[in-house]
Amino acid sequence: MPEAHEPIREHHAPQLSADEEHLAKLGYKQELSRTWSSFSNFAISFSIISILAGCFTTFGQGFNNGGPVAISWGWPIVSVFILIIGFTMSELVSAYPTSGGIYWWAAKMGGPKAGFFAGWLNLIGLIAVTASVAYGCATFIDLTLSVFSESYAGGYSLNRVFIIFLTVLVLASLLNIFSGHLMAVMNNVSVWWHVVGALAIILILVFLPDNHQSFSYVFTERFNNSGYDGGSSSGMTYWLLVMPFGLLLTQYTITGFDASAHLSEETQAASEGAAKGIWRSILYSAIGGWLLLLAFLFAIPDDATGSPDNAGVGAGGVAYIFTSALDTNVAGTVLLISAVGQFFCLTACMTSSSRMTFAFSRDKAIPGSSLWAKVNSNKVPANAVMLVAVVAALITLPALVEVNIGTEAEPLIVPTAFYAVVSVAVIGLYLAFLIPIWLRWRMGDAFEAGSWTNGSKYKWMNLVAVAEIAIISVYFVLPFVPAGNPFNEDFSWKFVNYAPVLTLGALAVLAIWWSVSAKHWFTGPQVTFDKAVVEAFDD
Repeated sequence: MPEAHEPIREHHAPQLSADEEHLAKLGYKQELSRTWSSFSNFAISFSIISILAGCFTTFGQGFNNGGPVAISWGWPIVSVFILIIGFTMSELVSAYPTSGGIYWWAAKMGGPKAGFFAGWLNLIGLIAVTASVAYGCATFIDLTLSVFSESYAGGYSLNRVFIIFLTVLVLASLLNIFSGHLMAVMNNVSVWWHVVGALAIILILVFLPDNHQSFSYVFTERFNNSGYDGGSSSGMTYWLLVMPFGLLLTQYTITGFDASAHLSEETQAASEGAAKGIWRSILYSAIGGWLLLLAFLFAIPDDATGSPDNAGVGAGGVAYIFTSALDTNVAGTVLLISAVGQFFCLTACMTSSSRMTFAFSRDKAIPGSSLWAKVNSNKVPANAVMLVAVVAALITLPALVEVNIGTEAEPLIVPTAFYAVVSVAVIGLYLAFLIPIWLRWRMGDAFEAGSWTNGSKYKWMNLVAVAEIAIISVYFVLPFVPAGNPFNEDFSWKFVNYAPVLTLGALAVLAIWWSVSAKHWFTGPQVTFDKAVVEAFDD
C-alpha cells in the first residue's frame, strides 16, 4: 500500500466498528442506525412469519384443499424444505450482510442482470406480503368486533373490511416512520406475544371445548372442497393438484424470513446474528405453528349428526371453530390475540419492505431512486415506507369484489383476491431466493463464506431448495377453483387467480425494461464508501 494512504488508515480505521468495516468492504457507509441486537434480528423474521397470522388467515386454504391431512402432515413436511432454504440463505447473509439482501447477493455472484431481476422479484414479494398481512389483520379485527357485538356483525361488508385494512396500513406506516429503534423494540415484544399468545390459544382449545376430534380424523381425514374432480379425494387430481393447493398455508406462513438480511445493516455482529436469525425463526415457527394448527384440528366441532362439521369450518375457517367450540367472550379473546399478533407482523413486514426499497433505490434500480433512498432525521427511509403502503393498498383493491363459490342459500365466500395476493407474495419472494441460491451452488468452492457456513452440505442443500421453489411456483399460478379456468364453461373473471397475471406480467415488463434500457445504466450495487478507506483495511 502506498505511503499516501497511511494517514487515511490512521484517521478512519479506528472510527469504524467491525460491522461498519465489513459493510465498508462491501462498498457502503453506515447510514442506518445499528441498534438492533441479534435477538431483535431474529425477532423481525419470527414476527413476519407470524404463526398468529398465516396459520389463521390461510387455514381455510389448507382445510378446503386436502382436508386435515394437508395440515397435520403437509405443514411439517413442507417446513423441512423451507428450513433447508433458510440454511442456504443463512450462509449467504453471513458472507454479505447488507440491506439489499437477496438482490445484492445475486448481483455479487451473477452480475447486474441477476441482481436486477432478483431485486424486483424480492420487492414485489415483500410488498405483496405487506398487503396480504394488512388485509388479514383487518379481517380478524372485523371478526373480533363482530363476536363481541351482534349489531356490528350485522353490518358486515367487504367495504368495511377494506376501510379497516387502509387504517392499519396507515398506522403501521406511521410507527415505522417514527423510529427504527421503536420497530426493534416492537419486534422483541412481538416474539413474546406470539409465544405466550399461541400457548394460551393451544391451552384454551385443549381444555375448554366440550369434545375433540380423534387422532384418526386429524391425521387421516381428507376431502376436497375445491370443486375439482367432483370433490373426489382419491384420484390423481386430488394428490397432484388439490393437495398441493393446500400447502399454500405452510408456504405462505413461513416466508418473509429474508427480513433478517434486510435489517443486517442495523444489526450488531450481523454476519453471525442475521444468519442465525433466518434459520432459527423458521425452525421455531415451524414447531409452534404445527402445535397451533393441531389444536385447531382437534377442536373442530361436530354438526347436528355428530360428525365433524367440515362444511361449517370450510366456509367459516378458524373463526367458526372458535365461535362454535368456545364461549363468546373466550372466542373473541382468541381472535383478539391473533389480530394483535397480525398487527405486529404487519409492522415488521413494513420495516423489511421499506429497507429493501431503500437499498434497491440506493443502487438506483427504482424510478425516483433519489426520493426513496432518503432517510429522515431518525435515520429511517420514510419515503420508502410511504411508497410501500400506497402500492400495497393499490394491489389489494380487487379484494372489494365478493366471490361466492357456493349457492345463494348456502354461500361459501372465498377471498380469491386475498389468496391471489398471497400467491404473488410466495412466488415473488421464493423466486427471488432461488436466484442467489442457485448462483451460490454454481460458484462452488469459489464462494467466500462468512463466519456461518453450510460447509460441503451446500452441494445438495442448494439443489433441493431450488427444486422446491420451482415446484411451488408452478402450483401457485394455477386457478384455485375450476371456474377460474378460462376453458371451463362456468368461467368468470371474479374467480380468476390473478397471481400469474401480476407475476408473469411483471417479469415480462422487467425483461423488456432490462433489454431496452436498464442494461445500459444498472451496474449493480453502487459504492457509497471511500475506496481508499476500504483499501486501508485490506492493507
